[in-house]
Amino acid sequence: MSLRLSTVILPVARWHEGGKERWQRAEELGFHTAYTYDHLSWRTFRDGPWFGAVPTLTAAAAATERMRLGTLVTSPNFRHPVTLAKELITLDDVSNGRITLGIGAGGNGFDATALRRADEEPWTPRERADHFGEFLPLLDRLLTEDAVTYEGEHYAAHEARNIPGCVQRPRLPFAVAATGPRGLRLAARYGQAWVTTGDPKISATGTPEESLEAIRGQVDRLGAACEQVGRDAGELPKILLTGFTPDRPLASFDAFVEFAGKHAALGFDEIVLHWPLPGTDFAADEKVFERIATEALAQL
Repeated sequence: MSLRLSTVILPVARWHEGGKERWQRAEELGFHTAYTYDHLSWRTFRDGPWFGAVPTLTAAAAATERMRLGTLVTSPNFRHPVTLAKELITLDDVSNGRITLGIGAGGNGFDATALRRADEEPWTPRERADHFGEFLPLLDRLLTEDAVTYEGEHYAAHEARNIPGCVQRPRLPFAVAATGPRGLRLAARYGQAWVTTGDPKISATGTPEESLEAIRGQVDRLGAACEQVGRDAGELPKILLTGFTPDRPLASFDAFVEFAGKHAALGFDEIVLHWPLPGTDFAADEKVFERIATEALAQL
């Protein structure tokens, strides 16, 4: 599979004040997929505009024609499999089968506390993994079966109907974000792709070389997880969401080509770039960004 370039557009712009044009421009530039984050609010953007992922993607589906669309990533932090399945089936229908669901266990951000009382502690990493381990198989069933009844430790569904199902068969693809052993096994079993942002322990103080080696280790552990379930890891597409490693791939055109080449050599099929946002951690030269989008693959 040849390397693909995608982008992630943070949902911070009003639709009629530049939001719509950003998604349309992403399609014009030839990006394979345009993703958005599925959070209630996020990091330094908490006290500013932040719109919902599913409505944003629905609008983007109506404003574009060819480009795939998706989340990076949805999590159980504030989602329930039954209601999420209904929204995804609708979104897949509106987009005529162009949706990819990026999904992971979630983290400790604002999503983890927004639905909890002040005296409630957010889930621990183990509890997040427990929820995700039940959430993903149930969502798989809800998107592939007409009616589902299920009673588990964390989730339940009683005769949940999801007719007519997804346009994409047997369901829309899952891109599973995972680095730990339990998450990697879920990616191997249920994923149509695997997503990583690198090793967060290296992001702040490590070097690009250390980051590359850490990601190599993740790829190796994914291979072991695939082997456990009888799957060829080479057939599972691998997605790298940039912006969270010590590298600066948007510093220049040549910097990106070098970065992409090294990670493609590890087996990555798709590299995702943040759409430049001035005055934020994702600030970048838009001319460099657009040149990368239109010319970089030819250099690889």
